[in-house]
Amino acid sequence: MRFRRTSLLAVVALAATVAMVGPPAEADGEGQRRLPSPESEVNVTGEPFTGTAPDGTVQGLIDAHSHMFMQDGIGGAAVCGKVFSEAGVADALEDCPSHGIAGETALLENLTRSGSPLGFHDTTGWPSFKDWPAYDSLTHQQMYYRWVERSWRAGQRVMVVNLTSNKALCAINPGTHQSCDEMTAVRRQARDAYDTQAFIDAQYGGAGRGWYRIVTDPGQAREVIEDGKLAVVLGVETSEPFGCSQKLRLAMCTRANIDAGLDELKSLGVSSMFLCHKFDNALCGVRYDEGTTGLLINAGQFLTTGTFWTPKACDPDQPHDNNPRLVDRPAELDWLPQPPIYPSGTVCNPYGLSSLGEYALRGLIKRGMMVEVDHMSAKAAGRALDILEETDYPGVLATHSWMDERYLDRLYALGGFSTIYGHSTDQFLAEYARTAPVRDRYGAGIGFGFDMNGFGGTPGPAKTHVTYPFRSILGDAVVDRQVTGQRIWDYNTDGVAHYGMIPDYLEDLRLTGGQDVIDDIIRGPETYLRTWAGATAAAH
Repeated sequence: MRFRRTSLLAVVALAATVAMVGPPAEADGEGQRRLPSPESEVNVTGEPFTGTAPDGTVQGLIDAHSHMFMQDGIGGAAVCGKVFSEAGVADALEDCPSHGIAGETALLENLTRSGSPLGFHDTTGWPSFKDWPAYDSLTHQQMYYRWVERSWRAGQRVMVVNLTSNKALCAINPGTHQSCDEMTAVRRQARDAYDTQAFIDAQYGGAGRGWYRIVTDPGQAREVIEDGKLAVVLGVETSEPFGCSQKLRLAMCTRANIDAGLDELKSLGVSSMFLCHKFDNALCGVRYDEGTTGLLINAGQFLTTGTFWTPKACDPDQPHDNNPRLVDRPAELDWLPQPPIYPSGTVCNPYGLSSLGEYALRGLIKRGMMVEVDHMSAKAAGRALDILEETDYPGVLATHSWMDERYLDRLYALGGFSTIYGHSTDQFLAEYARTAPVRDRYGAGIGFGFDMNGFGGTPGPAKTHVTYPFRSILGDAVVDRQVTGQRIWDYNTDGVAHYGMIPDYLEDLRLTGGQDVIDDIIRGPETYLRTWAGATAAAH
């Protein structure tokens, strides 16, 4: 999960204030199903591809970083609408009650969309969807299950769902009605994932028959993909895993907490995790956000931990962290806690992996779980890679463009896997080209970290002109404009308004960047499964 600039304004501004239509369908018969009515359309025709490539590898698209169940994160009121509802789409895709009649009290929505606490939007969901979901609306559900189905039918074969929350934002978000404990949110979202699987299974005739399959090892994942279904992997991304926060640099957890927490995550089916996220915690220091965003997160760190970031000047030719120094402090933020004056130029977070962090990392290795190094400080990521190299452990991931790219060679040499954030087409292609030399040395495929529902934003309208209908990435399906209720989404004007628009984004990438980009994307799931299999084999 990452935060766009204006969304962080909401987080810290509020934190400072506080510091002071029927059941699931039954199958009609073998291969047949009856959906709840009414329902969102998918608008993809053709049978999903099955089997493997001629060389025996699996193919498709991998999104290695999503937040499908943010409906139950951050206190239950930060993302409006659910992934599914037993009562149907009209019930699932409702606005938050805390948004008011016309969006006048939708503080987070207004701040993240326009930068102002004042604003309005049409709060009607089904069937009109006049103002949401949209690529620039961060507080409305973008991962309704039928939209995910559209992406699967058009070629997606792996989706990593990171269970997440933010304790500080939960505490101050209007409408919060759930526990703010981050591990409680993780448990709730894990249950959501299994409930979604059961809901989809019921439409296909019973347990195990739906297209949405939660997998807990690479062998299962490979079988699911070969069967033409979507392999769903559970991960965790929080700032206080197992309660491992820090207060005035004092750890708030123990080794016993870490062992119990990792064992619980394994029992929930979690296969990968971040040891730290936005704030320095008891396990590791973080890679900073820059500019106004950095100012805001730094204030949030101070309000929740009692400490500001302490960046130090460091060698620009070595891996380093983003600089949180703000040259022009916006007047409207003068009331925030004032951080120290930081050096200009290249800086590093002096906090790396703590002794508890190293213990937690070795605990992940022992359990065959994959380690996410995005969000770690350069020092923490470097030490993590040291340990992974010492133990010859390939299970390392960087899934949404937040690791210093100088570490890519070490990551791939271990057998790890990296993806690119779901940027605009031009941004994606620029990062793709910049990182291609090291990726090509190891024959690695690529994927995305769209971070959907994660407050980072999704791509806007097409850079080229996407012509409908078009063929999917492997040419096995025909994709037309997506329709939900009375709303027809067109990528040329709407961008990636919701998860179902990912196939349209891929077509824009193909038209702009060429077939070679798509070919590398198609190889992404195989590279990911090899990383996972290596971790499983090397667990000790």
